[in-house]
Amino acid sequence: MSVNVNRSVSDQFYRYKMPRLIAKVEGKGNGIKTVIVNMVDVAKALNRPPTYPTKFFGCELGAQTQFDSKNDRYIVNGSHEANKLQDMLDGFIRKFVLCTECDNPETDLNVNPKKQTIGTSCKACGNRGMLDTRHKLCTFILKNPPESYDSGSASVKKEKEKKNRKKDKENGSGSGEAGNDENIDAPQAVDGDDDDEDWAEETTEEAQRRRMEEISDHAKNLTLSEDLEKPLEERVNLFYNFVKYKKENATIDAADKEILAEAERLDVKAMGPLILSELLFNENIRDQIKKYKRHFLRFCHNNKKAQKYLLGGFECVVKLHKVQLLSRVPIILKDLYDADMLDEDVIFAWAEKVSKKYVSKELAKEIHAKAAPFVKWLKEAEEESEGSEEEEEEEEEENVEVVYSSSARELKVETVKPAATGKEEVDDIDIDAI
Repeated sequence: MSVNVNRSVSDQFYRYKMPRLIAKVEGKGNGIKTVIVNMVDVAKALNRPPTYPTKFFGCELGAQTQFDSKNDRYIVNGSHEANKLQDMLDGFIRKFVLCTECDNPETDLNVNPKKQTIGTSCKACGNRGMLDTRHKLCTFILKNPPESYDSGSASVKKEKEKKNRKKDKENGSGSGEAGNDENIDAPQAVDGDDDDEDWAEETTEEAQRRRMEEISDHAKNLTLSEDLEKPLEERVNLFYNFVKYKKENATIDAADKEILAEAERLDVKAMGPLILSELLFNENIRDQIKKYKRHFLRFCHNNKKAQKYLLGGFECVVKLHKVQLLSRVPIILKDLYDADMLDEDVIFAWAEKVSKKYVSKELAKEIHAKAAPFVKWLKEAEEESEGSEEEEEEEEEENVEVVYSSSARELKVETVKPAATGKEEVDDIDIDAI
């Protein structure tokens, strides 16, 4: 969805448009950050490097910013809503993009690092002016002028010209009038013999297929930004249809990475196991757990939220195949546990509370009652392992003696057999060892 660059203009036919900002919050605690997903597209519409608006957000919010131009990742530390950043972007546009005379976003920045000035020139009305350099962003602009982003092709051309002049001198053609004329570049002028063919497009099937692939890549990028703006329910349905398509075309067995990528694209990764359970599990769930283990682990590994959704999907499968699966609930749960799809604490938390979120209250009680023996066994096994570990630690601590050695820089820890005496004795110090 696009909006007017100057949002104070309400005309729907306003020619200057830009994509609406898409912000994605990542991380937790002190490491939380906001990734501006489509900052490159927004900056392109404003004719500014994407680092400028990102740095502007950092200045206004008092937050640190990170730029990864290779992967098109522009990050502002902290959690920030897209609407808040969109309103803040209006301030950037007013100060650094719109012309002060005609209010059109057709200005270019002219940075002079020596004089520490930033000028603006409008291509629409010809107005020229100077920016107020008191804003913190101006310091960043002076250090990183837009030429480094926009005029990369110009610098490349200059480098080519230098190389060509150097080659001419080496070949002995750099003398005379031709050597002094910088506008003459004979090698480039006569380099292409097929200038006439460049005016027409290839019409072969291979060329058409290649152009269609390029179009589809652009379409995917557009779809990415559009899909993220859709409500959660629509995004879940898109993911459901994607997995269903893979299953119907018999390509799902090797599509675990594609399925994960699609879930991450739609920002529904945690809910992935719920959809997969509905589409991949039936009355033969025990065999299917082994078959699709890799698919589920991509979602459930170290992700407790995804594991909770997996238990919800498991309840739904039991509901659909109650006659065959209800009596086998503890065995199926053990299969999921053995496959590392479920952790102990997630199972214990699920067993403590009966929920009617996915199935009826009555059926949920039945499932929990059937699962009780497995949960009990799991708790006892955990307690036994903890008890044995504590006993081993106590035994090791009792049989440890600290001995000082003059040849070593650190204390040595040695295991010794304690003497069987009725009274507590103070350890003797080995004088010879000191």
